[in-house]
Amino acid sequence: MRPCLLFVDGRPGTFPDHVLSRDDLDLVLLRFEEHLSSLPADHLLRTADIPTFTIAADADIRREAERYLAWVAGLPARPAHFCNPQEPLQEISQRFAGLVGLPHLDAEQVAWVRDKTAMKRRFREIGIPCAEFAEVADGDDVLGFAAEHGWPLILKPVDGWSSIDTHKLDDEHDLARLLPLPASRRWMVEEFLTGREYQLCALVAQGRVLDTYVSWTPCALLETVHGGINGSISLGVDDELGIDEKELVQRIVDGMRIDHGYLHMEFFRSDDGGVHMSEVGARLAGCELPSNHGLARNFDMMAATLDTYLGRVPSLEYSAPRCAGDLLLPYKAGRVVRVTPLETLLSMPGVVHGRMNVASGDDLPEQRASHASAGYVQIVGPSRQIVEDRMTGVLETFELVTEDAS
Repeated sequence: MRPCLLFVDGRPGTFPDHVLSRDDLDLVLLRFEEHLSSLPADHLLRTADIPTFTIAADADIRREAERYLAWVAGLPARPAHFCNPQEPLQEISQRFAGLVGLPHLDAEQVAWVRDKTAMKRRFREIGIPCAEFAEVADGDDVLGFAAEHGWPLILKPVDGWSSIDTHKLDDEHDLARLLPLPASRRWMVEEFLTGREYQLCALVAQGRVLDTYVSWTPCALLETVHGGINGSISLGVDDELGIDEKELVQRIVDGMRIDHGYLHMEFFRSDDGGVHMSEVGARLAGCELPSNHGLARNFDMMAATLDTYLGRVPSLEYSAPRCAGDLLLPYKAGRVVRVTPLETLLSMPGVVHGRMNVASGDDLPEQRASHASAGYVQIVGPSRQIVEDRMTGVLETFELVTEDAS
């Protein structure tokens, strides 16, 4: 029987492109009126013939669910499966899926994967080590935490993502520059962990972790906001952490009652081998991490991921393991005067794919996020170090020149 999927269409990317390219399933798109500006004109044109339900801005979600059920009853195929790959839309989209009778995360599960204080409390309850943390409302709360746990510390929104509005504070002077904390958001602090930060992805089907995929980050994610190498390298080889990643993730899956899908996590490994889980997201990793895993193991990660959302258990068959990474090209606000052509970068050793998001004459706004970039390239090699060296070579070649656009 041909499956039918309700797919949250919030932002174009590699995985949405894969879903749109499949001709062996029926697709219904779910959009949100307040986020339509994130969808470029060419994407809207490409998807014009796909049945699409748009949730009205500021509408009562229960009434929108009723409206959807009346609307979908007239379609040739009615979705029985659901997938939301967009982190910021988790709360509303998962609730909507539940209201219309589709597989979804319940409110408690959404809190575990979106509310970082609820997430870390759950880590503690199921025996997963994590940093000390506390929710804070003002500077006095932050100072109280620092008095107990010391500086430096991390300040961030409870529901943040992509390191947006996340700050490392070395002392009270760093804190003072950020006060008062905006009351429109919830805030938290956590102790600053030393050691190496890794990213960890997993595929889950029928409550079982099928496999895990470790990525090395040349720089900690927060450092990328300040100009560090913004990339990750999937370790098809060179994974010598000495920990059982699959067992670790299965404990999280069991403790959070995750049935299926893609999980993206971050953790720190200290010099003595200890592991502290940082965060978990019940959606695809950002940038090109998922496709890196496919390149590093010569298999179709996008198809395997989609299978899990269609109620299937994908067969994971790998060959010719290597390392593969994505490198985000440096971003600079202003009007673009000159940018290195993508063709130049694609001719460099190990560079197998890329995309340029800017062109001469574009006006680039200020951005402070770990995903901010002028584009990206994907690089392969027989070892982590070779891929990292090739990333450095690309950065030495790439040039983005901007001028004041005012």
